[in-house]
Amino acid sequence: MASPEYEAYYVVIRAIPSGRVMTYGDVARAAGHPRWARRVGYALSALNDPRLPWWRVVNAAGRISRGGGRTPEGVDLQRDLLEAEGVDLDLEGIIDLDLFRHVPRADHDHPEPFHGSG
Repeated sequence: MASPEYEAYYVVIRAIPSGRVMTYGDVARAAGHPRWARRVGYALSALNDPRLPWWRVVNAAGRISRGGGRTPEGVDLQRDLLEAEGVDLDLEGIIDLDLFRHVPRADHDHPEPFHGSG
């Protein structure tokens, strides 16, 4: 079972619609921890649920950085999954965050903030 902190990130990630992305920092902010982007990466590395749309989380530059385990195959898989949802990546593998970034609405697309120790 995931820690309450990780589960808060997973709730945010589950709410990212198909065809949209959030950055690690976006997920951290939506979960109530604006400075914990790196911890979102740790939570995704610890992920045990293949149904969670991990591929919709990218780095602040709009690049794939998790890559399904940080392998070349994982990067290709993440790219394929994003493209299958209609997310365009340029020749350098960058997503236009102005077009594809999901911004949760304050009133319903994110969980109550996690307030545990970090």
